[in-house]
Amino acid sequence: MRISYHKEYSHNLGRDMEYKIYGHAGKPMLVFPTSLGRFYQYEDSGMIDTLSSFIEAGKLQIWACDSLDEETFFSTHWNNEDRIHRHEQYDKYIAHELIPGILHESKRSNGGTDQRILISGCSMGAYYSASFFFRYPYYFDTLIALSGVYSTYYFFGDYMSGDVYLNSPLHYLPGLTDEHYLNQYRSSTIIACVGQGAYEDEMLHETRLLQEVLGQKGIPARIDYWGHDVSHDWPWWNKQIHYYVEGCLG
Repeated sequence: MRISYHKEYSHNLGRDMEYKIYGHAGKPMLVFPTSLGRFYQYEDSGMIDTLSSFIEAGKLQIWACDSLDEETFFSTHWNNEDRIHRHEQYDKYIAHELIPGILHESKRSNGGTDQRILISGCSMGAYYSASFFFRYPYYFDTLIALSGVYSTYYFFGDYMSGDVYLNSPLHYLPGLTDEHYLNQYRSSTIIACVGQGAYEDEMLHETRLLQEVLGQKGIPARIDYWGHDVSHDWPWWNKQIHYYVEGCLG
């Protein structure tokens, strides 16, 4: 398996950001770490091994990126406005620096063929993947979110500014009427999965809310609730990601 490490300066963040690429060709897939996780977490937690057959066959090429949770959603030192402002800088890094790089490299790796991205993550990574998917649907055609929350309530409580609102899909999706956005969601593959076991209560609640909102908007989605023994942990996410990626790639 081809693996490459990258460290690049982000003008939006004013600092270096790290990521790894796994594979030589195939569907581009962007994955986010769990809360306070790093770009190497996906590999360390077995997810790359789980998906290795797709990667080695040239069906899947994965970008595992870094987060800035300690400065944004999980900061214990910054106030709400500073936290969301820093996240908006991170948002611009992902949308205007990392993703264009992914699309460029993916096209080169696949003989000049343009492809949209499969975006995914577990827990906090599921929140990120869904937030970016709904905010920038023209970059993506597939979302696989595992055990996520889909609003900012978990991070900001009832605090709601304009920027917080833009990062809270469960707040803005109910009022969204722009058919340009809605039709892009409708033409994409949306998968949200959650277990019903230990530490999944908040994720269960918000997954049900997401299912309700998408249904009201006529947006097809696969919303799966795994068993009561399925906890909020990597062994289950490994099983789930293989199952869903296999279904998407065939």
